Amino acid sequence: MTATAEPTLFERIAAREIPADVVAETANVIAFRDIAPKAPVHVVVTPKSGAYRDVVELAAGDPALLAELVEVARGVAADLADGEFRLVFNTGAAAGQTVFHVHAHVLAGGLGEASLGG
Repeated sequence: MTATAEPTLFERIAAREIPADVVAETANVIAFRDIAPKAPVHVVVTPKSGAYRDVVELAAGDPALLAELVEVARGVAADLADGEFRLVFNTGAAAGQTVFHVHAHVLAGGLGEASLGG
């Protein structure tokens, strides 16, 4: 578990301090459209708490919250796409993680196998 002194960007979105196009929400998880989409459907799904830095920490520290996050992602894909989707967790700066508050990207809508690398 990672403790931070300042609220993360995603905690501020969950607190409605920063505007976002919220598409789903539970007591513990929020989902909102990515501001720089990489697919026709691109939604960020994240716990409201920034207690976990990445998916490895979340899986070890709170598997039930990870399961809830995945369930919200499934619902987002069912609502906004055809229910088929890619779920991506970037873990570490070298893997493209820029916000160190665990989050998943739901990508859907005409993705091909060749789009995995970019």
